[in-house]
Amino acid sequence: MKIIGTGSVLPKKIVTNEMLSQFLDTSDEWITTRTGVKSRHVISDEKLEDMAIDAAQKALADAGISEADLDYIICSNVVNEYITPQLSCIIQGGIGASCPCIDINCACAGFIFALDLAESHYKAGKVKNVLIVCAEEPSRMPDWADRRTCVLFGDGAGAAVLGPGDNIKSIKLSSSSATDRLWQMRRLQPTPFVTKEEEDVPLQMKGQEVFKFAVKAAEKDVRRTLEEADCTPDDVDHYLLHQANIRIIDSIRHSMEQPKEKFPTNIEDHGNSSSSSCPILLDECRKAGRFQSGDLISMSAFGAGFVSGAVLFEW
Repeated sequence: MKIIGTGSVLPKKIVTNEMLSQFLDTSDEWITTRTGVKSRHVISDEKLEDMAIDAAQKALADAGISEADLDYIICSNVVNEYITPQLSCIIQGGIGASCPCIDINCACAGFIFALDLAESHYKAGKVKNVLIVCAEEPSRMPDWADRRTCVLFGDGAGAAVLGPGDNIKSIKLSSSSATDRLWQMRRLQPTPFVTKEEEDVPLQMKGQEVFKFAVKAAEKDVRRTLEEADCTPDDVDHYLLHQANIRIIDSIRHSMEQPKEKFPTNIEDHGNSSSSSCPILLDECRKAGRFQSGDLISMSAFGAGFVSGAVLFEW
């Protein structure tokens, strides 16, 4: 398969570090030096499903196909206001498609897991055109009195349309159960029969352990895809990494011994937008004219679970 269209949408509300310092014990310097984030887009009066539909329509227009041409829709989402129906069904109706659809929750690595799922359908000969939509509102997950977590996140939706081709060179996924490092719980509706203790817990993160996992897993996944495709790090034209923390990105870059210009970023004014991070960055790089036909792109992401993945593809 190959990527034939991209699209993305960001909320209109921009929250700067200075704005956060008005109600948090923090500062622009504290946030920037530790994360690389200067500002982020957060949902205010938008609905996530509307942003997802908009991103999908933009990707379809970019691909030059209609919703009737779609054979499958995969939506990556961690949390939204709907418990049911699945977000992909809402997107399907919003764009007027009629194909099967499915939701996945693979945390911030969702776009790469979705690519792997789509590739399996292509290899089975079951699809021609697939729409992937990653729609996330992680700003709704942390406690906004906790400066360790709330300063990290921004919201958004990114989409990609896939068509027949041979541009995906290698995909590698990995999982390593470590649920106490990055997690959130929410209380379900009560029943007359529940006796166990339940509670709502905002997003919890052990930052140093997440950092170490991210750097190690990303480098391992990227190198595995390169080895499978008989390529070297120098052969890659662009490294598109999950925008979680600029220090993580820099650590991976130094480990790969690659120049900074190969690592485009938008974390400065986007923050961490979970699984939508990768397709948003992909769309923005495409719009900026960074990609040339034949360019080799390495994409890597990691998230709660822990899960991680990398994909090597030709533009």
